[in-house]
Amino acid sequence: MSGEIEAAGDIATGILVAHAVEPPAGGSLADSHSHGLCLNCGTALHGEFCSACGQAGHVHRSLGAIGHDLLHGVFHFEGKIWRTLPMLVFQPGALTRRYIAGERARFVSPLALFLFAVFLMFATIHAFGGELESDLSPERRGAAIARVDANIAKGKAQIAQLQAAPRTAKTEEQIAQVEQELRGLQTSRGVLTGSSTTLDDWQTANVRTEWHALDHGIAKFRENPGLVLYKLQSSAYKYSWALIPISTPFVALLFLWRRRYQLYDHAIFVTYSLGFMMMFAALLGVAWAIGVSGDLITWAVILVLPTHMFAQLRGAYELRKRSALWRTVALLLFAWIALIAFASLLLVMGLME
Repeated sequence: MSGEIEAAGDIATGILVAHAVEPPAGGSLADSHSHGLCLNCGTALHGEFCSACGQAGHVHRSLGAIGHDLLHGVFHFEGKIWRTLPMLVFQPGALTRRYIAGERARFVSPLALFLFAVFLMFATIHAFGGELESDLSPERRGAAIARVDANIAKGKAQIAQLQAAPRTAKTEEQIAQVEQELRGLQTSRGVLTGSSTTLDDWQTANVRTEWHALDHGIAKFRENPGLVLYKLQSSAYKYSWALIPISTPFVALLFLWRRRYQLYDHAIFVTYSLGFMMMFAALLGVAWAIGVSGDLITWAVILVLPTHMFAQLRGAYELRKRSALWRTVALLLFAWIALIAFASLLLVMGLME
């Protein structure tokens, strides 16, 4: 239960942090009893907001104003997000193009949406996959091991049933798939118990890279793999923003000969795209947790992500279909390279901490 509460806290924090970087689209009415000067910079007021610093002319000075500001912040962000999300899903190119062109007040900014998506994705991971953390209580650890054992038993029974059936190419493929899932479950169980045979070779091997800091990190992984995995998850959470500067140059490579597009335009494209992917990953995490077929999830990834990239490229950069298609293929390759670079960064940082 504590995991779900912490996940809810992560989502709420994400909303508040996202709102903190989100420019306001309006505010409170000016105080009719104001002396006509901005309380922040002293500039004469000629409307609801100061023309110099942007502060609202009316400033609440009551304990209830704290709750008012909190609710206004959350619901103001939510009001904009309900206009932004449908466009991000169905018209990502138009959303990106309109934001770059200056239409800002109607939509959640890409950075705010990205921050919210990061919190949402990791809250989902924490709620449905947090059993691998190293600080589990004995009760939660035992419950997690019991769930893994139940899935292992279910997989073994499925293999026995498939082996008893007539052996066909499809049956062999299904057996191989279930065996692969069982190996993953065994690894998970080993992390939870600290005694997995699937990790024995790695934990006892004398791996040396002659890089002292990395060798020290590898030694720590052999001693406590669960702790290192937890650090990797924490690093991914803290440094997820690095995906933006890592990915932006790859998008810029696709438009080297189109000087009308600058790095700013590509950064907005990347940030909105990453926000969508993280929210989509959170959705898939929930689907997996409630028992949706792994094959269905795989097909969703294969179909949705390239389609979304294609639509966003074509709309944001006003491309023809063929031009958007080859750039989508190239962008998928670049996305894998950027993801590998980010994972390598996390691996080094996680092992060296």
